[in-house]
Amino acid sequence: MSPAADADADAAAGPSRGWFGRYWTAAAISSFGTAVSAVAMPVLVVQLLAATPAEVGIVNAAQFVPYAVLGLIAGAYTDRWRRKPILVWSSIGRAVSLGAIPVLWLTGALEIWMLVVLLLLFGSFSVFGFAATQSFLPRLVPRSRLVVANARLDQTDAAAQTVGPALGGGLVGLLGAPIALVVDAASYLVDALLNGSIRVDEPRGRRPGRHLGREIREGLRWAYAHPTLGPLAVSTHVWFFANGIAFTVLSLLALRSLGFTAFTFGLLLAVSGSAALLGASFAVRFGSWLGTGPAIIVARAVYPLAWLLVAVAAWLSAAPALLYIALALHGLAAGVENANEMGLRQAVTPDALLGRVNANIRAANRTAAAIGALAGGAAVGLIGDQWTLVVVIVVFGAAAVIAVLSPSLRGMRILPDSD
Repeated sequence: MSPAADADADAAAGPSRGWFGRYWTAAAISSFGTAVSAVAMPVLVVQLLAATPAEVGIVNAAQFVPYAVLGLIAGAYTDRWRRKPILVWSSIGRAVSLGAIPVLWLTGALEIWMLVVLLLLFGSFSVFGFAATQSFLPRLVPRSRLVVANARLDQTDAAAQTVGPALGGGLVGLLGAPIALVVDAASYLVDALLNGSIRVDEPRGRRPGRHLGREIREGLRWAYAHPTLGPLAVSTHVWFFANGIAFTVLSLLALRSLGFTAFTFGLLLAVSGSAALLGASFAVRFGSWLGTGPAIIVARAVYPLAWLLVAVAAWLSAAPALLYIALALHGLAAGVENANEMGLRQAVTPDALLGRVNANIRAANRTAAAIGALAGGAAVGLIGDQWTLVVVIVVFGAAAVIAVLSPSLRGMRILPDSD
């Protein structure tokens, strides 16, 4: 982006800067609810519904499948429509989808296939919600502060992931996993109210003669033909595939093979959240020191090491403490990486393309995660959790190699405003 274009974007964002705090609060509340569900959902599926490994993979994949079906369309319409209403209605839809789960459980009707249907619905609303979320932020803060703003959001998300799983484990033990999901449903309603109260000037951007297919192709070209975004996007897709396998096998390993309770499983996820909070706190400084691209590459290289420790714990079957160290490394890398990656993508993409680029990349990411979750469940059933973790290490390593082989990414540097 040219300096003049960057200045124009900053000026356009200026009047809305004061609303970032409300947007931030909404994101924090929904992140807290999501962290509770991160404990409640695996316990519900693995222990209460007694799902097979294949069914665990299907449930984990269900909320990501809509990204493959709707992702490209959602991105195009996010660039056509005003983004704030999309944020509000997608949050309401997610609240209703999640809220139906405890209702069905209390009536004794909940089955795996019903849960899959509700998660498909939840994921459909999420496709539009995340496309709007990642594209709405540049209207609230100047582009020169996007890495800082994303770091703030990541810090809050990591804090929620620290407190939320521990509390979620307690709620699951006290009230049961289905009832604990009510917390997440309520958080989306509060998110909708807060975002609905933000005042921001959003041009509709409608032009005569628009063609959906042409708009989708424009977004795809920018995402994958760009010398920096293209390799980064491919590396991220491979990362999500690995992550989908990894967290499917982790829930089975911890809750079945190693005998974790809901509370200790929540603590495991809380350790990851604590480390992500630490990583997000240093994301801006780390990116300024190494450069935005190199910071992402270094973080990508940490994941194979983290999951090597998980594999060692699985092979030894007597070293659950290694899981906590491994998840801490995973969270630390995620905290450093995410703010730099999102800031880079938002900074180099024109506002008129942000909805499509964000939705296209996220759709491919979530599709890869869905395939990974299905593959993880199938692999555990076929070759066991130990050998499946070896596959996880190899795929995370491939994501790091793709990133490091990009000269443009290695040289990318975005200088944020000082805090």
